[in-house]
Amino acid sequence: MKIVNLDAHTTNPGDLSWEPFKKYGEVTIYERTEQNQIIERAKDADILFINKCIITADILEKLPKLKYVGLQSTGYNVIDCDAAKKRGIVISNIPAYSTAAVAQLTFSFILQFTNKVSLHSDAVHNGEWCECPDFCFWKAPLSELDGKTLGIIGYGSIGQRVSNIAKAFGMKVLVNTLHPNPDKFKGVNFVDFDTLCKESDFITCHCPLTSKTEGIINKDAISKMKNSTVIINTSRGPVVNETDLAEALNSERIAGAGVDVLSVEPPRNDNPLLSAKNCIITPHIAWAAFETRERLLKILEENLKAFIEGHPQNVVNN
Repeated sequence: MKIVNLDAHTTNPGDLSWEPFKKYGEVTIYERTEQNQIIERAKDADILFINKCIITADILEKLPKLKYVGLQSTGYNVIDCDAAKKRGIVISNIPAYSTAAVAQLTFSFILQFTNKVSLHSDAVHNGEWCECPDFCFWKAPLSELDGKTLGIIGYGSIGQRVSNIAKAFGMKVLVNTLHPNPDKFKGVNFVDFDTLCKESDFITCHCPLTSKTEGIINKDAISKMKNSTVIINTSRGPVVNETDLAEALNSERIAGAGVDVLSVEPPRNDNPLLSAKNCIITPHIAWAAFETRERLLKILEENLKAFIEGHPQNVVNN
């Protein structure tokens, strides 16, 4: 059995091992694969591992031996699932592996805006504390999370973890989701989207990218928010209309934004958020902690083993 990984580098840049996969067949690892290289590299594969390589119906037609695609991600919009199903190709994803890490980054953004750690550390290293006549100083207003309102868009495993952390900080939590379930989630304050926008001090996106969520953070939604609102996006880039968000930041219509994902990755130089005021951007690292990627590889192997044994799991194209 031939196993080909088309874009292995981001999952494992060298600090983890592909050795466990070799007991299932001949393994070929490509660090990165350009779109025009996919067919040549994958043409003899029985098993294909991908992360961000785009596998279209046309490409699938040219991979006659392919039986299984193991995604190195939760999202599966990079592959034509319907075309794969018609060809009898099973696709499995990696669900819920990054819950802790994404929630952690969400609050890294939030705390950056409330405590402004980097601003004050830079000031100290620049000598400002040494020259200060007082025992302390602050360069911008600081604020507590206790009593603030956090609006969560989407309430899967990550949204739920973020909610629990917020409550530990003493925050009030509002949740907007396509499928509210107050019977299952006792005490959760489910609200409509407008209410979330109007009442939240922080808004964090943890929803999948669908036709209903694409561009959900836009000029109209922002117009309902407080001037002091901070928007966080660690879900999918296109959930946010980047032009509208940049305009709101530059006009100080809202107070700030923290984003780990953009509509095009890597971004183009003209992405409006790159030059927007009070916008913190990280390069899609919410999933990148060592422990998180270690967990991903473990599930990737478990998915492959389950497929080979005839009972595939985490299948996204049933």
